[in-house]
Amino acid sequence: MNLFKIKTSGRIDKILATELDVSRNQVEKLVKDGLVSVNGKVVTKTSFKVVEGNEISYKFKEAEKREPVEIDFDVEILYEDEYLMVVNKPSGLVVHPAPSVKEPTLVDWLVKKGISLSTISGEERHGIVHRIDKETTGALVIAKDNKVHEMLSEQLQDKSMGRYYLALIDHFLKEDVVVDKPIGRNPHNRLKMDVVPHGKPAKTAFKKLLTSMHDVELIAAKLFTGRTHQIRVHLNTLGRHILGDDLYGFKSKRDKIPRVYLHAYLLYLIHPVTGKRMEFVAPLFDDMKLYLSKYFDQSDIDEKIDPLTLGSRFTDL
Repeated sequence: MNLFKIKTSGRIDKILATELDVSRNQVEKLVKDGLVSVNGKVVTKTSFKVVEGNEISYKFKEAEKREPVEIDFDVEILYEDEYLMVVNKPSGLVVHPAPSVKEPTLVDWLVKKGISLSTISGEERHGIVHRIDKETTGALVIAKDNKVHEMLSEQLQDKSMGRYYLALIDHFLKEDVVVDKPIGRNPHNRLKMDVVPHGKPAKTAFKKLLTSMHDVELIAAKLFTGRTHQIRVHLNTLGRHILGDDLYGFKSKRDKIPRVYLHAYLLYLIHPVTGKRMEFVAPLFDDMKLYLSKYFDQSDIDEKIDPLTLGSRFTDL
């Protein structure tokens, strides 16, 4: 049990977050789990008011460690230092474990690498700052300690960290477009998300890159929010679908297009320790590269997805 006396008055969550130098989100879990007391009495409301001289005691909750599993794959590391790692996630790899997931996940790979972070509230995070769908590929950043994790999460919120995606779609966009529509769970199909009246705010910008004579188009997308299936849902509202995305309406034979052709191509962030702005390019995987080469000239592809100019296409937003 840890103990300290309050020097200023205020809400219990604000006081604890400052004292422990952690996020309010972590403190909220600590309080709601009954691990915080004021003058010997357990407090479970984060809005509880404390005054100067009150004595706060708290204890940390041990994280339940995930048992190591057999890993028969590796993941390409695009960048690594003592604070963070950026990987190029392959298709078919689930990021987080879940009861329905039987195969090894990216988290299992991280456990094998020795990256396993525990928060003060007992949540085991493994440094995953943002997620990518199972079939989607591309750049993913992983924090190596809790402080770096919090700082990167804050960058996601204030938009100093961001991602540019590449996607192949089944019909041309009429024009560059920004979709700003709320997303929530589809009320008729729990596997799908949808634009719903009381969903969470979601905003995506789409830019046309290359069109082919076969009605296939290469586009770029910038996320302003990070909702589940966001790009796929917002494209669906435009009557467009990513090749291979039969969940949201693309009509294809799985033997010809075995997965969703969506790739997190460019990730930018500010290094939490050095303060330096950094960009990471995740090379396209062979299946998507091969499909692109069938419909577009390689020199055109290289020009349109040049990392030095891709971001400039979105500067008018």
